[in-house]
Amino acid sequence: MEITGTPDYPRGLTFEQVWAMFQETDRKFQETREQMKETREQIKETDRLVKDIARQMGYLNNRFGELAEHLVGPSIMEKFNELGFFFSRASNNCRIKEPNNPNALTEIDILLENGDIVIAVEVKSKPNEADVDHHVKCLEILRREADRRKDQRKYRGAVAGAIINQAIRDYIILKGFYLIEQSGDTVKLTIPKGDSLDW
Repeated sequence: MEITGTPDYPRGLTFEQVWAMFQETDRKFQETREQMKETREQIKETDRLVKDIARQMGYLNNRFGELAEHLVGPSIMEKFNELGFFFSRASNNCRIKEPNNPNALTEIDILLENGDIVIAVEVKSKPNEADVDHHVKCLEILRREADRRKDQRKYRGAVAGAIINQAIRDYIILKGFYLIEQSGDTVKLTIPKGDSLDW
């Protein structure tokens, strides 16, 4: 097959058309840059709001914990004394420290004491497994410090809460802690099988 004549190639772009394309591309880059700047500002504002909400939630959680302490605290010593413990002293928010160390090793919400037994009570509005595990560590520190002072009393643990689901109830008892639950105007005390573990 023979081809004759001049091929009809499309005409190239003019300088004006290329310049217009560059200007349009530059305009779109500027818009994108502005949008990215706005997005960065929105991210900063969102981050600030999230931090503020987290701070407020922490404050509310602390307030709920304080509320739980006020709800269950006054009845705890009375309930234990009904079981024959005869605690003569109840202390709130006890900080356990080493000599010459300004930092607290641990804190105990309520510490009940008599001449033979000390019960460390962890109070939470809604305790979870991590709270129970943390209380185990607190009791280990408490026992170590008692040994350092040659305190031969038995150390035991209890977990108190206003709202406790069955799985956490079982976990608290499994760990050998007394379980203290808000029940109307008073508290309900559950003793672990075989009494509480001594620390």
